[in-house]
Amino acid sequence: MPYEKSTQDFVPIRQIREGVLILDNRELRGVLMVSSINIGLKSSDEQKAIINRFQSFLNSLDFSCQIVVQSRKTNITGYIDKIRRLEKKQTNELLKKQTSGYRKFLEEFVEKESIYSKSFFVVVPYSPGFSISSGSGKKEMSEEDFQRGKEQLYQRMEFVALGLRRCGLNCAPLTTLEIIELFWSIFHPKNAEHGYYPEFPKELTG
Repeated sequence: MPYEKSTQDFVPIRQIREGVLILDNRELRGVLMVSSINIGLKSSDEQKAIINRFQSFLNSLDFSCQIVVQSRKTNITGYIDKIRRLEKKQTNELLKKQTSGYRKFLEEFVEKESIYSKSFFVVVPYSPGFSISSGSGKKEMSEEDFQRGKEQLYQRMEFVALGLRRCGLNCAPLTTLEIIELFWSIFHPKNAEHGYYPEFPKELTG
């Protein structure tokens, strides 16, 4: 019987701890969630200033970063249900009619149009460059190596966050649980669309 590969076989992540991804090759990754700017609403001078600051930020980096944009269909069924409950509770006929009209508008709109939300992330890398291996042939990282590498990674993440803040963007590092949920949502988009996330074992989130 042929071997069937699982999702984990295609994701080179050995462990996620303390907000850090440890890859199979022992490289480290940190993930920053970044806000967005509607640059189209800015004046011409503001647009040029933002672009120039972002260009200066990119030129200041001496390591590569990965920009990830996650586009997810937004499910507003829960919100429509809330409007429907509010509609039933209305005692004023005019307000009841207005609430009903709003609910019907939303239902018709989501039937015709899909609503998408976008999330932006910057993946920051750090390679400790260790060459120690375990007897099993897989590279192992000592606690001391991990803490030293994490400190260097955090310094890089802070440098990136500072540069992006100068461009008017807010940044926040993802926690271990948030990183796990991010990867889970990538591989289970339909479940995530409905706001469902499983309970993760404590050993994964510690």
